Amino acid sequence: MTSMTTTTNTVLHASGVTMRFGGLTAVRNVDLTVNSGEIVGLIGPNGAGKTTFFNCLTGLYIPTEGKVTYKGTTLPPKPHLVTQAGVARTFQNIRLFPNMTVLENVLVGRHTRTKEGLWSALLRLPGFKKAEETSRERAMELLQFTGLAAKADHLSRNLPYGEQRKLEIARALASEPGLLLLDEPTAGMNPQETRAAEELIFAIRDQGIAVLVIEHDMRFIMNLCDRVSVLVQGEKLVEGTPDIVQADERVIAAYLGTPFEGAPGDEELAEVEAAETAQSTTSTEGDTP
Repeated sequence: MTSMTTTTNTVLHASGVTMRFGGLTAVRNVDLTVNSGEIVGLIGPNGAGKTTFFNCLTGLYIPTEGKVTYKGTTLPPKPHLVTQAGVARTFQNIRLFPNMTVLENVLVGRHTRTKEGLWSALLRLPGFKKAEETSRERAMELLQFTGLAAKADHLSRNLPYGEQRKLEIARALASEPGLLLLDEPTAGMNPQETRAAEELIFAIRDQGIAVLVIEHDMRFIMNLCDRVSVLVQGEKLVEGTPDIVQADERVIAAYLGTPFEGAPGDEELAEVEAAETAQSTTSTEGDTP
């Protein structure tokens, strides 16, 4: 698949990223580059380390080793600072504010681009009012873009599942990112919703936003991506065009469950997952005011 632009400026560069939980290594020495105008896929069997790697890219985890840069600048190890730098993400499990409206959810995503301080907000100064109006206009543009404008005043919890996924993407776009990371954006979707998600991601790319996506739906990922990178047991197995990746016998073997030398057993994988959960909880608590 050919992207809509011929520029090859590097947006994201991950070099030698390694993530250990105690004595267990969930991600080992992974390199990945995403260029402007690209949609890059990250695939692999369950337990391959895909979401752990995503968390290293977005500041939720601090890599044990390696470096992550966005447009040449090392990303700070805090999720809100990564978002402020220009990298936005969605999550495998939908994380909306269920008792807020669709519009309010998108407005939350604007906070990293709003410069007015506390007193300006409390006193309703002209600068705050102008910023609030600008944010509202931009949020409505994003709802129009994602096909949700007619439901701006609906509570997000009342949206159908596929539209909740779209809303999460709209909220991520509200931070004006140069790179959007999508963690299984079509999980739980029917074929019609999946096709709509594909069209939306193409439209996002066409607006100049690079995209990195984790997905289990192979047909979806192979139709969508310019390049695909395969993680197996925390290491990058192969990277290339969808045609190259689909034809690689090692990829086929990995998905069929053929064991590799040094492959972790079920008990080791369970330990890694438990350690990831503990690390994620600690990171979240650390960000709480």
